[in-house]
Amino acid sequence: MLDAAKTTDVQAETLLEVNNIEVIYNHVILVLKGVSLTVPKGGIIALLGGNGAGKTTTLKAISNLLRSERGEVTKGSVKYRGQNVHESDPAELVRQGVIQVMEGRHCFEHLTVEENLLTGAYTRSDGKANVAADLEMVYSYFPRLKERRKSQAGYTSGGEQQMVAMGRALMSRPETVLLDEPSMGLAPQLVEQIFEIVKSINEKEGVTFLLAEQNTNMALKYAHYGYILESGRIVMDGPAAELRENPDVKEFYLGMSEEGRKSFRDVRSYRRRKRWLS
Repeated sequence: MLDAAKTTDVQAETLLEVNNIEVIYNHVILVLKGVSLTVPKGGIIALLGGNGAGKTTTLKAISNLLRSERGEVTKGSVKYRGQNVHESDPAELVRQGVIQVMEGRHCFEHLTVEENLLTGAYTRSDGKANVAADLEMVYSYFPRLKERRKSQAGYTSGGEQQMVAMGRALMSRPETVLLDEPSMGLAPQLVEQIFEIVKSINEKEGVTFLLAEQNTNMALKYAHYGYILESGRIVMDGPAAELRENPDVKEFYLGMSEEGRKSFRDVRSYRRRKRWLS
């Protein structure tokens, strides 16, 4: 976690500002209802909530990938470094330093691991030497990928494909990475490894992360700040350390209450909303 001095630095500059956005699919289906959040430079910000809460839609609203799914931001604004970007071309946003790692890993299965990584550098024009140096940097964070660099990506494991997707994003030299469900389908020890790598990249390379994650416990362990989404609305936010100790979060997302272990399924959703939205 950041120390006090680092936390002060992180709060000094806002990179990404999502202001009261509303997202509608197919002109009729309201998915996000007034979502607002900020991402400071150098931070790891967690966007938390169950399946269908609106986490992926929020990331796609930022990266401008909604149109391919007949979605659009109908209200509010998305600003990056103070500039409105919610109508920008996704490729232009990548050139500005914002890239999304999609849920489900999405490798080019017929290409090798190394070829997949090199596709991440397609927007760059700083020469082969710099690209080669960054490839070695990616391999330093993901040594398993160096071992499998000549393997066809479609024949690698789920954990390796997640590493490929993250490494490919790093090859674009991003300032901010939107990381969607990095723990999905991975064994617990691999999940911890992925989050440790996120922490290292954040601290050593200065890359900012906004990550959408259902694994609340793991996300709050590594994030600096968190937002909790329910049914397309932000119902709670705060420093990660405070959210981890919040009794509502413990009971409804970490599976703990004052009486001990409690199943999330046993709690009725109207009770949660009543407590958080009243």
